[in-house]
This record gives sequence, structure tokens and C-alpha cells, in this order.
Amino acid sequence: MLHAEARQRRHRFLLVMAGDAAWCITQARVAEHQLNSSDSLWIGEAAPETITTLSNEQALSKLGQECGLLIYNAHSGFDPDAFGALSGTLRGGGLLLLLTPPLAQWYTQPDPQAERILVAGYDTADLQGRFLQRIAQILEHDPDTVVVTPDTESSAPVHIHTPPLQHHPYTHPECRTRDQLKAVEGIIHVVKGHRKRPLVLTSDRGRGKSSALGIAAARLMGEGYENILVTAPRQGAVAALFEQVINLLPGAKSTATSVQSGEACIAYHAADHLLSNPQSADLLLVDEAAAIPTNLLKGLLVHYPRIVFATTVHGYEGTGLGFNIRFKGHLDRTTPQWREITLSEPIRWSRDDPLERLVFRLLALDASPAADTEIAGADPQQVSVEFPDQQQFLESERDLKQLFGLLVIAHYRTTPLDLRHLLDGPNLSIVLVRHCGLIVGVALLAAEGGFSKEMAEQIWLGRRRPRGHLLAQSLSAHLGLPAAARLKGMRVIRIAIHPAIQHRGLGKLLVESVRQKAEKSGFDYLGTSFGATPELIRFWRRCGLQTVRIGLRAGTSSSHQSVMFLLPISTYGTQMVIEARQRFARQLPALLGDGLNRLSSSLAAPLLEDMEHPTPATLEHQDWLDLIAFAFAQRGYELSLHGIETIALAALAEGIVTGADAKLLIKRVLQKQPWGVCASACELAGRGAVVTHMRHLIARLVRHYADGEILALADNIQAGNSEVIPDLKRPGKP
Repeated sequence: MLHAEARQRRHRFLLVMAGDAAWCITQARVAEHQLNSSDSLWIGEAAPETITTLSNEQALSKLGQECGLLIYNAHSGFDPDAFGALSGTLRGGGLLLLLTPPLAQWYTQPDPQAERILVAGYDTADLQGRFLQRIAQILEHDPDTVVVTPDTESSAPVHIHTPPLQHHPYTHPECRTRDQLKAVEGIIHVVKGHRKRPLVLTSDRGRGKSSALGIAAARLMGEGYENILVTAPRQGAVAALFEQVINLLPGAKSTATSVQSGEACIAYHAADHLLSNPQSADLLLVDEAAAIPTNLLKGLLVHYPRIVFATTVHGYEGTGLGFNIRFKGHLDRTTPQWREITLSEPIRWSRDDPLERLVFRLLALDASPAADTEIAGADPQQVSVEFPDQQQFLESERDLKQLFGLLVIAHYRTTPLDLRHLLDGPNLSIVLVRHCGLIVGVALLAAEGGFSKEMAEQIWLGRRRPRGHLLAQSLSAHLGLPAAARLKGMRVIRIAIHPAIQHRGLGKLLVESVRQKAEKSGFDYLGTSFGATPELIRFWRRCGLQTVRIGLRAGTSSSHQSVMFLLPISTYGTQMVIEARQRFARQLPALLGDGLNRLSSSLAAPLLEDMEHPTPATLEHQDWLDLIAFAFAQRGYELSLHGIETIALAALAEGIVTGADAKLLIKRVLQKQPWGVCASACELAGRGAVVTHMRHLIARLVRHYADGEILALADNIQAGNSEVIPDLKRPGKP
């Protein structure tokens, strides 16, 4: 009867089978046989041989596809990311069978997926199961969910008390809703209209957004547009798009990364590849844009004048809410004539779908921070700082949604698994900033380190990599500090201040509160690691933390180099941070000339500020002569390099040079980039202009650092006085 109700309304419903594993599996097999769906999908163990089976790890491979019956065996582990993603593949009229232990006991049962949030030094007994407790509570009280147990099996409710829905299918040869047709027409207008007018498509899952990209691409290819590019967080995400192109262009030839029809081609490339290898294109389609790092999106916007960004508002790989805050503001500033089209009409199911509404609640996909108007008056004098227990967020759904909503907006790759970590992370603690009872700031903290001497030695040797101890491991294994893993560190995993009240000092207040808490709790240092941006680097420096390490490769999630910042607390922590800073000061200049020679100067400059450096006072007299010969005469650059490097490092570390001058010193002196590259980056007319500018710049630094004798020589040379070198008395002559 429940299935009939779902089919009549073109809605989807959840049926929970709660009992021991054997009973659940038996009931699910019976139900699957009775429902006789032609495209059932079973997630987890013990599936019948006749049903397509996936593990949780394979869930994302089904994005963009559909099924009529979805059976999720939570006895094999509950992966919130997989559950959320797969629920979107169930079409209207279908049922989702969720197999669980008895709901009241679920959180006490072993769950293989819980191991994903474990860290070294803890075991599964340390997990409190709050995430599963919350899931069970929502399921028990949801009016549209049917829960069947061995005791209630024969008398389970099967009717949903809502009036029948009249469904009027939209008839169009290609598009399944008016929203989708509007989106297709908007995409085509990007190609045929004015350049540099990007289009943003937004929707929740199941609205046909990716299919709209494919329909528009097929139309354009049929009209003779030969070169269309598409990118996404991963290659498999464009399968639905390619499927539409293939269906609409009979005879087209396809591979995993392209579809060719005559001379026309649509091809997939990773976003970073499209930036490092720019290509001419009639159109670039960016699917699931919210899951692509913002700096890559900005780069694509610069290189491709006809571009469409499509993103899911409540996604499982990234969040469109954070995309709204970060990237749309950038569009306003750089391409103010951009347009947005929102697809709200579902395609796979009817409006007000019970399962969609329930999944949003279960996984907090509907989480949002407090309204801007409610917290507008917040400032450091009017807020309170709290260190709540994780249990509080199981007991207060409002607090949980406000907290998680802040994290979603601040970090583009927040997923449902982060909600589980928030509630159950064994080494996790939380700091809140409240204004009038509302959460306006949050920091997630992790306790790290404190290892035995034997384990610390194994970490230093690279033989052990204890999970969840990022700073302790990196300080020991990467910076080579043998005792670092023995110290206790508090790591700031994430920090977020409500966007409406940023730049008021609340972030600094939050970090200072964390420092005080760490000091009282006996930690040796406070630290953090993040994808570097100039703004974040300067924020953490204002909070008193100092750089001790930078990664050689950009992170896969942020596409930025990760940097590590520390603030010592104890005596031992102070000694360790001093050693770390000294090693960083020795490594960074060499790295900028080698593995980091393409690092943006806007990132290198703040990293170099306040760095320990050899002072110009260490230069010998001959080095100063080389400098003034280069700066005030015509001595070659390479013949004066030692002095130039020393004086440049000092000036960058002390903040004496900024802007274009800092960029030139970084790119040429430290990163050894070719003269032509430096000329282009600094908007100068070739090598000669760069050398001339460099002479003027070094002359200014010589006058800043040199003593009176050197300055007198410099003045003589600048005045054209050639009598600056003392006469030599030859032997044997009077």
C-alpha cells in the first residue's frame, strides 16, 4: 500500500526495517521480490545476486542515474555522504528501505563507517554515537516515515494522510520542466550573446541541472559550434551530461571524456588542467561548481569569456551556500552583468517530496546560520564565548543547525560526514561565540600529540603516521623535530564568523579565547593548518601565530598550498616553535627558488614578512661594493647576486617593500623566474626595463641599510665621480 501511495503521488517514502541484521535482510528480500522493481539498488552486504549492489565507497558513481527501489543496509555501516547522494537517485514513486538495528539501540551497535572519524589514541568505545542517536530520533518522529520492527511487522501503518496530488507532466521534445527549458535557453544565450556575461544555474538535486547542460551542448553542437569544454570536481560527474548529448545527437561517438559528432566535440578536462593549459572554446560548462575551489573558478572566469557555472544548493560534495557567499560576490565585482537561473521544479519526483524533506533534516542539509538582521549589532563587547559539550548539540537542534550552517558557509567542502564528526569526534571540542543567544562564531578544535618517546621516534623516522594528529606528525616528520610529537598541541580545525559581522574583531577574540583555554588545559602550543590565502595568512598573524611550514604541492580540496601556523604556550612549546621557525627561515628562500618557484607572490610576500633572515649587517665590504656598482652604475645583476639576495630578503621580511616592488624581488631574486616572465608580471617592457627598475629598487634599499662610508661611495658614483677606488702602489716604485 505504501508503494501504491508513492506511485499515485509520484512521491518517495522511507520505510525503516529496524531489527537484527538477519531479520532485516530477510524482510528486505521479501519486499524487493514483492515490489518487483526492474532497477533496484542495494547498498551494503547480503544483497541477492539479482540486484545491483554497491558499497558506500562506490556511491558517487551513481550520481546522475536513477533507480526505482533503493535498499540501504545500515548494518554494514551508515555513511551519511553515501546515503545522501544515493537518496537523490531514487525517482518518484519509489521506496527507500533503510535496514537498521533497533532504533533505540542503533547508536550502541558497532558501525564500520564510524572508524572514519577515529583518531590515533582512541577506539570505537570512545565514540558516543550522538550522530546515530539524532538520526534515530528524527526517524521515530517523522510523520511520513514508516518504521517496521519484528513486533510491529503485521500492524505497520501504510497510509500517508495527505490528499492525492494531481501531476501534469510537462510536454517538450527535450526538456522535462519549464525551468529546464529556461536553463537551456540561458546557456545558449551565453554563446550567442555578449562575451563576459556568465550564467549561474542553481538548484537542489533532481531538478535536471546537469541534463540541461547536456541538452544545450547538443543543440549548440548541432548548430555548428565545434569546441565545447566541460569541467567538474571529478570525471564521473559529467556522465549524465554526456548521456544527454549522446541521446540527442544520433551517430555521435563517445569516450569517457568526450563526445564527437561530425566536427563538433564536447570534452571533459579537470579545472586545473584548463587553467594551466588554456584552450579556445565556444563555451565552458562548469558542473557542480560549488565543489571546485573558488580560486580555480576565478581563474576559469578570466580565461574563458563564455562560461556557465552550475551548482547544487544542498550538495554532497560541496555546498552551494558557501558558493553564494564567496563566488557570487566575485562575479558582482568582475562581471556585473552575470545572470542567475534557479531550477526549482523537480524532475525525478513531485513537489513537496517527503523523502527529500526528510534527508535534508537527517543530514542537516537545510542548516543555515542566524539571520543577518538578528545579529547585526554583535561586536566583541556584546558577545559571550562558550565551550559547550558535544551533547548539547544532540539536545538542541536549533544550536546544531546554526553552528553547522556557519561551517557550511565558511568552508565550501562541508559534507554530511562533517556533521557526524562534529557530534562524535573523540578528540574534538567546540568553541562558540554568541550574541543574544544566537551563534555568530565557531571554532572546532582537536587535541593532538602527547605521544610516548618510542612512538615519537617512529613518527620522526617516517615509519608511523598516527591518524588525526596532523600538526604533531608534520612537525616531527616534515620539519624533522624529533621531540615535537611528544608535546601536546591544540589544533584549530575550522573557524567561522557569521559573514554579516566579519571584520569586527570577533575572529581574533575567538582565537584568544582558545589560547587561554589551551593554556589552562596544559597544552604546549596552539596551531592550525589551512589552504593559504593572503587574507588568512594575515589573519592568523594578527592573532599572534607564526608560520613554520608550507606544503610543496597544492591541496586537492582547496587547490592552495597548505601552511602551518603555531603559537607557543609552554616553555617546551616555545623552544619547539623557535626551532621550527629557524628551520622554516632556512628552507623558505631555497624552496622559493625550487619547488615553490611558481608560488604566487601575493602568497609569498606575507609568508616572508617577519621571517628570521640574515641581516644586511652581515654583508662584507666587497658585497656592498657589488651592490653599489649594480645599483648606481652598470655592474651586471648576476655578478652582484649574493648582496642582492641578502638585502632583498631583509626588505621583504621587514615589510619595507610592498606591491609591485615586492612582486619583482620575489619573482626574480628569490624564485629565479625568467626576465620575460618578470616583465610581464610587473607590466614592464622587457628585460631592460626590469633591470632598470631593479637598479632603482636596490639603490633605495642600499640607502636604507648601508652605513655612512658605503653611502658616501654611492653618492660619489651617482654624482659621476670616478675617484672612488684607492690608488694602488706598485712594488719598487716610489
